[in-house]
Amino acid sequence: MHEPARSAERFLDAPEPVNSDPAVPDRVIDTQAVFGVTLPFEVRGFAKKSELTPEIDPNYHFDPVTIKAVLAGFAFNKKVFIHGLHGSGKSTHIEQAAARLNWACVRLNLDGQIGRADFLGKDAIILRDGKQITEFKEGVLPATMRRSCALVFDEYDAGRPEIMFVIQRLLENDGKLFLADSARLVKPHPYFRIFATANTVGAGDHVGLYHGTQQINQAQTDRWSLTVRLDYPAPEREAQTLLAKNPAYRTEEGREMIKNMVKMANMARTAFKADEISSVLSSRALLEWADNYQIFKDCAFAFRLSFYNRCDQADHERLAELYQRCFGEELSEGGENPQT
Repeated sequence: MHEPARSAERFLDAPEPVNSDPAVPDRVIDTQAVFGVTLPFEVRGFAKKSELTPEIDPNYHFDPVTIKAVLAGFAFNKKVFIHGLHGSGKSTHIEQAAARLNWACVRLNLDGQIGRADFLGKDAIILRDGKQITEFKEGVLPATMRRSCALVFDEYDAGRPEIMFVIQRLLENDGKLFLADSARLVKPHPYFRIFATANTVGAGDHVGLYHGTQQINQAQTDRWSLTVRLDYPAPEREAQTLLAKNPAYRTEEGREMIKNMVKMANMARTAFKADEISSVLSSRALLEWADNYQIFKDCAFAFRLSFYNRCDQADHERLAELYQRCFGEELSEGGENPQT
């Protein structure tokens, strides 16, 4: 698994660069070789990675439509909004693009714990020359704006109103930020980029899976340059990803197991769309199922621990039917190594 982007807290402890930071993308990227897509524009990255550049996951597969939008965001400073069901790879598309471009990347989860002071900054008491003084400490937003950095707003549709209206100003072409508490105007670095991911498109939760999300002001959604819906991968691609991340399955028996797991996932997703079950078997859960099978050597038991046990009891009968259709056996309680 790749290493996630480093936390905002660690980032804020670094020395603050000025907006005139000379760092510019100095390497042309072969997008066909690196991302599997051909583009009518040039994409540039950095020759050297920074401490905030994510690690590359060599087994990562990019969705062609999504990665084209993400690369346009990096190349032209387009604001890119990606929405879709959980576990489909929204944030990791941005993160893995940044990894291959050697672009610094910070992911900020807009949960209820992120307040305006954390976001913009606040007065803090510090010790200087043996005396306590009050000094304004910038939040994550102005600190990232001053750098060649991609800032990703995760769970964008869960942001608090006072945060969302600050972001709205940034989405305009000039995107300057005025810090009233310190009377400073922050101009974004020429290679500062903004992305956002969400489970909904900003019109509210219509599937009943994402409590805590909210409708987004239409004046704000209109400011996003590019909007992409990312679905789960096609069965063949999803199977390839599982095999790439789990070498133990690269046998005739293992490939058949992966084929049936992917089949089960897609049948469960179809059942969800038909309102037959209330939970979605995501790509993330599918990866966990494959990993857990290698631990327990019991497919049914691994399925129960990875997905089934988190579902509503009303879904269990239908899931058991789908499992029987895919694997030709009942969804037993399991828990014991069948070889013993």
